Amino acid sequence: MQQYVKVVALSLAALCLHGPAWSQSGYPNRPVKVIVAFPPGQATDQAARTIAQKLSENLGQQFFVENRPGAASIIGSEAAAKSPNDGYTLFMGSSGSLAVNPGMYAKLPYDPVKDFTPISLGLKVPFFLVVHPSVLGGTVKELVAYLKANPDKVNFGSAGIGASNHLSAELFKSVTGVAMVHVPYKGSPPAVTDLFSGQIGLMFETGPLIMPHVKSGRLKLLAVGSAQRSLAAPELVTIAESGYPGFETVGWAGLLAPTGTPREIVTKLNAEVVRILSQPEVTGRFVTLGAELVSSSPEEFGAYIKSETAKWGKVIRDSGAKAD
Repeated sequence: MQQYVKVVALSLAALCLHGPAWSQSGYPNRPVKVIVAFPPGQATDQAARTIAQKLSENLGQQFFVENRPGAASIIGSEAAAKSPNDGYTLFMGSSGSLAVNPGMYAKLPYDPVKDFTPISLGLKVPFFLVVHPSVLGGTVKELVAYLKANPDKVNFGSAGIGASNHLSAELFKSVTGVAMVHVPYKGSPPAVTDLFSGQIGLMFETGPLIMPHVKSGRLKLLAVGSAQRSLAAPELVTIAESGYPGFETVGWAGLLAPTGTPREIVTKLNAEVVRILSQPEVTGRFVTLGAELVSSSPEEFGAYIKSETAKWGKVIRDSGAKAD
């Protein structure tokens, strides 16, 4: 009898030791929430919904997006950071929430590095350098020469202080040594309106807002800020190709989980996301929006977040940009 009790006790101990691994191997066995810190329809939201739909199909459980916008993406980011680390709450983080906010705000209620485990990069949205036709220069080098000859004579617009397109222009100023005057707006649409009416001379902006005006001749594209040429406009040179190697300014987003999420869950999700983002039928429609779906390993994504944080932190410090 004592021997029987001993065997049962050992068996129960083994079950206790291996129970979590068994439960994780069956992941997911209930719906999974993906927090997006932006309203529906924004590029990060669209990418999150595309990935969630495919994960639902591939893994047999519902992956659904919960939008938590507000406070420059801080509300949604904090909610994700403080969620249980069981794999059933994920976060579609962005360049703003993970790389820009640490430099813009003295105190954040979340830590972009310590509070999250990267899964995979998911989206890159390049910023295009676009000018009013009255601004002299048909190439980046010609524009730089004109701006150097006319310091602070050209205004550039942005979606607001600390917005990604504001910081893109500040990076451009730093790299090229030109001087321009910043005119912040409450969002990109009014800035684009003033750009094609000639109230401002140039700006950095994503494709969907500017391409219709480029096609109509109201605006002129000079270059794209991505490291490689844009699939939406492959004939357009990059700023890096134009004499400024290493220049890159893109908005990006990727999938993360709260720190402490089991490694096997992260590995499983990464493999699925990489597979999903290699399918042309998934990536094709984003190209028409001037965006590109891209995947990575968790380690690559983590290193990218750190490098982007350092880059934009320096731009913010050098430019003196701070959130109101």
